[in-house]
Amino acid sequence: MRAVPPAVAARLPHLPETPGVYLWKDAAGTVLYVGKAKRLRSRVRSYFAADHEGSVKTQALVRLIQELETIVVPDEAHALILENTLIKEHRPRFNISLRDDKTYPCIKVTLGEPFPRVLVTRRVVDDGSRYFGPYTDVGAMRRALNVVKRLFTVRSCHYGLPDDAPDRPCLDYHIGRCLAPCVGLQSAASYRAMIDEVVLFLEGRTAEVVRRVRERMQAASAAMDYERAAELRDALQRLEQMEESTVVLRVEGGDQDAVGLARDGDDACVVVLRVRAGKLMARDQRFMEHVEGESVGAILSAFLAGPYRTGADRAAELLVPADFEDRELLEASLPGTTIRVPQRGPRRELVDLAEQNARHLLEEFKLASSEAEERATNPVYELQRELGLTRVPRSLVCFDISTAHGKDTVGSCVWFENGRPRRSEYRKFSVKTVEGTDDFASMREVVGRYVRRRTEEGKPLPDLVVVDGGRGQLSAAQDALAAQGQADLPVVSLAKKDEEVFIPGRSESVRLPRRSPALRLLQQARDEAHRFAVTFNRARRKARTVTSRLLELPGIGPTRRRTLLSAFGSLDGIRGASPEAIAALPGFSLASAHRLLAALREPAAPPSVPDDTSPHPS
Repeated sequence: MRAVPPAVAARLPHLPETPGVYLWKDAAGTVLYVGKAKRLRSRVRSYFAADHEGSVKTQALVRLIQELETIVVPDEAHALILENTLIKEHRPRFNISLRDDKTYPCIKVTLGEPFPRVLVTRRVVDDGSRYFGPYTDVGAMRRALNVVKRLFTVRSCHYGLPDDAPDRPCLDYHIGRCLAPCVGLQSAASYRAMIDEVVLFLEGRTAEVVRRVRERMQAASAAMDYERAAELRDALQRLEQMEESTVVLRVEGGDQDAVGLARDGDDACVVVLRVRAGKLMARDQRFMEHVEGESVGAILSAFLAGPYRTGADRAAELLVPADFEDRELLEASLPGTTIRVPQRGPRRELVDLAEQNARHLLEEFKLASSEAEERATNPVYELQRELGLTRVPRSLVCFDISTAHGKDTVGSCVWFENGRPRRSEYRKFSVKTVEGTDDFASMREVVGRYVRRRTEEGKPLPDLVVVDGGRGQLSAAQDALAAQGQADLPVVSLAKKDEEVFIPGRSESVRLPRRSPALRLLQQARDEAHRFAVTFNRARRKARTVTSRLLELPGIGPTRRRTLLSAFGSLDGIRGASPEAIAALPGFSLASAHRLLAALREPAAPPSVPDDTSPHPS
């Protein structure tokens, strides 16, 4: 078993357990091997965890390894395709060499023709056609084509319409699979409208297509064309079986550079994914420092005006994650390059992939420099982006208040580290300065006591404070932080009713998408704080009820009450004890034990506090 090279050993503990591609390099930086992984960290570790006695080639590879490069991707399908692309680009000596130039198949819509066709191809050419794929599962691609044939009357002939056309329609026309545009029985406008629906379907935007197909199916059924209705029914069932196309291969007008940005405090990482002829060919990165207080636009502008502008290899289309003030000036200084800020679609997916890689590299940098102890999860980064935070909220605390009609008011604080609960840092509070029901004052007291205690003990404060409630609770938390000299500590509130996020300085609340991982993280912290507060509130009320009931009994003072609770734990435990067991306790006799048990069997007086364990709404 060979020792792990220092450059690789430094990165191994910080690799993510996510899909990706890894490139083994020698001392000169030459790529030796390109591989894919379902979990990068586990796959890379495996090379140094065994002797590989069954593979001479792997033994030779491990002896030459000196450096490692990794690229994270959304899923295994992306990893498979990217691996294929990088092997063709670098031709590593330890990868299987393919003599042909075949790659994964795509569906091609020949939009450059007057009457477009839908074909399968393995060669992608920038000829004005639309390509969908590539498909790692050929069966899924065939199912997609089958759905297209059932739903749409796309011609299957190879005539160069309209100049080269047959004299009469083919068999497809007679069986209803084509409307014969070749002989003028379908107009070019009607055919093109149908092709637009095909493209819509292949893009995965199936809602409109499903609606139209259902209408056609119902119309066929109403006309008693049951055979056609059955075909459309089967086609509807296949609509969801088409494999989603990947962003690793797109040909939409030339080369592209996609920029992704990740920041954390004073550090940032910018990644450029270079797509050439529709293939992801390379990833470049640049770390930046002293970015604290700078906007995203300022960081992008500094990178693009510096390292990117002076670079030799630039694409005709530059995709950036956000707009910035100097975009037009910068575009003028990059002849032949158009800067776009995609909001949705495949271009946005490519930018998201670049941002995912930027987060991956920045995490490695933070972990290697001991500025972080554990890799942050993607929801933590999304929370940073949605709330506009300059620092990644690796640690956040959430506060909640629980009371029962102004009695036994308590507070709770739960701590989340890198998106996961850290129960050793949970804290609970008995509210001391507030009489009656006053959530705002209670929140102010609890937050203030927590921050003061952490500061006095020299413990680190969280990166983000979350409070359960609306603007009132948020204002109370702000006052408490300011009173402790921590006015700059980021704080937000999450209201239960509409899941609104209130942020200081913003007049409008932020409503995150219901399926947003950032919102789910906030909800998890809020619900955990609520559970912790309610549990403590109930325990306080139960203890007060037991104490009150025992003190109402004749001959039972504080000392005897503590003795009984210490021995039997609860009222039910005392009721179930024998007179002899009670008489054996200090301060009790057999007669007093009988009197105590008789008093406990009498009905208790009505409680002074209503039996309502639900917390006061925050």
